[in-house]
Amino acid sequence: MSSSEPLTNPYLWAAGSAAAKIEVGEAVADRYQVIAPHIWQDTLPELPREIPEELKDNIVPYLRLYPQRLHIPEVYGVCQLPESRPDSTVILLENVPIQTSGELYPTIESGWSKASAVRQVYWLWQLWELWKPLEELGVASSLLVPDNLRVEGWRIRLLQLYADNAQEEFTQLSTESTATSADSAVETVEEAGIALINPPVTASLQQLGEQWEIWCRKASGVVAEKLQEIVEQLQSEKPPLNAIASKLNQLLLEQAALQPLRLQVAGATDPGPNQNHNEDTCYPTAADLPTDSNQPSDPLIPHLSIVCDGIGGHEGGEVASKMVVESIKLQVRGLLAELAEDPEIMTPELVAQQLEAIIRVANNLLASSNDQQARESRRRMGTTITMALQLPQKVLTKKGMGNAHELYIASVGDSRAYWMTPRYCQQLTVDDDVVTREVKMARSLKTEALERSDAGALTQAVGPRDGEFLRPTVKRFILEEDGLLLLCSDGLSDNDWLEQLYRDYPRDVFSEKLSLEAAVESLIDLANQKNGHDNTSVVLTYCGVTPECPVVLNLGEIGKESDGYGINFTDSQTFAPTPLNQTAVNGDLQGLATDSSEEPVVGALVTTNRTSSELLTSRERWFKAMLGVVGILVVLLSSATALLTAQWLMDPEGFKQMRQRLLQPEQLKNPESESPQKPTSQE
Repeated sequence: MSSSEPLTNPYLWAAGSAAAKIEVGEAVADRYQVIAPHIWQDTLPELPREIPEELKDNIVPYLRLYPQRLHIPEVYGVCQLPESRPDSTVILLENVPIQTSGELYPTIESGWSKASAVRQVYWLWQLWELWKPLEELGVASSLLVPDNLRVEGWRIRLLQLYADNAQEEFTQLSTESTATSADSAVETVEEAGIALINPPVTASLQQLGEQWEIWCRKASGVVAEKLQEIVEQLQSEKPPLNAIASKLNQLLLEQAALQPLRLQVAGATDPGPNQNHNEDTCYPTAADLPTDSNQPSDPLIPHLSIVCDGIGGHEGGEVASKMVVESIKLQVRGLLAELAEDPEIMTPELVAQQLEAIIRVANNLLASSNDQQARESRRRMGTTITMALQLPQKVLTKKGMGNAHELYIASVGDSRAYWMTPRYCQQLTVDDDVVTREVKMARSLKTEALERSDAGALTQAVGPRDGEFLRPTVKRFILEEDGLLLLCSDGLSDNDWLEQLYRDYPRDVFSEKLSLEAAVESLIDLANQKNGHDNTSVVLTYCGVTPECPVVLNLGEIGKESDGYGINFTDSQTFAPTPLNQTAVNGDLQGLATDSSEEPVVGALVTTNRTSSELLTSRERWFKAMLGVVGILVVLLSSATALLTAQWLMDPEGFKQMRQRLLQPEQLKNPESESPQKPTSQE
């Protein structure tokens, strides 16, 4: 369900030309403090907000674009200025790219030259994806104002929306001295200056191409040429949309595939302190792991993770969630098998269609069971679902074949997905509840919808109705930074506790202070302590793309009591959490040790061999160290051979002289002789 907003004195963006004329430090309406031009702080967030009597055309696009809330701000309320001021109604926006310190996130221009090639292309891909929905609502001009485009790590965020065909002045943030520099630092609210400008009267792809061209001149050398080709197509009279999307997607996947990818997943579900049964089901858990190490590993692990929250009472909810999880697993196995046989890259649109179809098949299976049992109305079984699939498509790069780093998230209901790093916690999904329906239909602001008694009621779920009425949401992301992917039921996500307390988890997992399994258990404990009213399911996936640094081992500390070693060079390896005398880590994740006396939740820890994050014994570390030494010797020998070959090719006569000096028997018998020998003319 959609939870209420935390009362934390939020920073807001005041849109409109009237807001630009209010001086810094001024108090507005005895409530808002002007921190910087256009940046206001609500000093009384516990009070009701001012709501417009009529939702005008300058507010409706924000509401319609609510499903794009990862990128688009939301309407917080309005502030009515004295009638003596022109444009006396100021729209206040929340979910804006302003940090908790009151600083704006950097513009795309200021962050461009510092970004990696894959991130540069990823930013452009997001802008390309936003163009169509914004164009349909007449606000595509928002993507043509450089200072309106802010970046928070991987994602693009907009400060506000600009109307196309605008005849009035709009406001744009532009620093007086540094905004024109692509290398400028993040602007602070105290240093920012404001200039009034007219946005483009019309918005076209040609204009978008002109804007991209400025950035692409400074793009990373490995992508500059291909980006320039895309820009030229954008600026043509009739831009070939499908060709542009295909080229941009291919370039994005190629750059992502150059990075390593390490995945590790842990999952658990718990009934909660006040429930005697559990209607949640998640995947994977310890029950999904093979009991015999000789058994082949499940190809779904660690690529697939699922959380389902059952609906329909004790019996119905449990059956529904388990039935859907099993159906999804079976179908995704088939999808991965098909993918392995076909080298053709599946487009994002095709993958989204496949995942939608998979969820509809599971839906119809459950709906058929409801019909067979003559279940009616609220007795019909149903479930939410949030599933994440790291699609292991292979892309040819200059380094060979690599994983394309695609992450697809599909959802129905109010189970959620989050992306967490030490810097931010980003909600990747949007709930299918009454609040979302009312906002995106432009019937009310979010703050009004939250006051409804049925605010958290689901508007769709898997199972109650036929699949043709189901509208799963599928989004694609690219894994291009280290982070934690969290899937959870509303037992954890309710009341926004996660957003307030998330920071310790990625920080401690990355620093190896906390194992992934322990992080899952801690999140469940957090849910039970702060919420406690519902079942809780958590699946946490560590995604690492940073190249691992070599580790120096002290061979003298390797214990004699080690249990032995074994190395498996297969594509993937699965581990169950079993008690160990010694554990070690390699990479970003800490080894796990479980206490057999306590089993509060069902958990699983799974890694791939490609991740280099396996749980190693001491002898395994010794064996890997020896392999490392041998590898270094091989590299040195290969380098020497290459140098000698180059010498022979570039200077044959000199090479002969060197060979004679080193290999002539006379020199071996008389090592004290230092007189150089003349090369023989007979050779």
